[in-house]
Amino acid sequence: MNPWNKFWNWYENKILGSVILIAIIQFIQIPHMVWNADIMLDAGIISRVHPVIDWLLYGVDLIEIVSIINVGMIIFSLVKKRRSAKVKTIA
Repeated sequence: MNPWNKFWNWYENKILGSVILIAIIQFIQIPHMVWNADIMLDAGIISRVHPVIDWLLYGVDLIEIVSIINVGMIIFSLVKKRRSAKVKTIA
């Protein structure tokens, strides 16, 4: 088995962990969303209170990249699995 197939077999066994990771990242986005709304409304309740808090809440947005990549990998894995199932039924 080549390394590519080994990786996807390993990943398919870890999909539950991937979904949990995505859920955690999405839950972390909630304070960021509230902070962003505070900036847009120019309320100043959460935003612009302290530069470190602003930096952390802005930086939370960057971990969403992990979630985007992970969702792409899950979709690829499911498509790959569905294709291989169709090939087996045809053959």
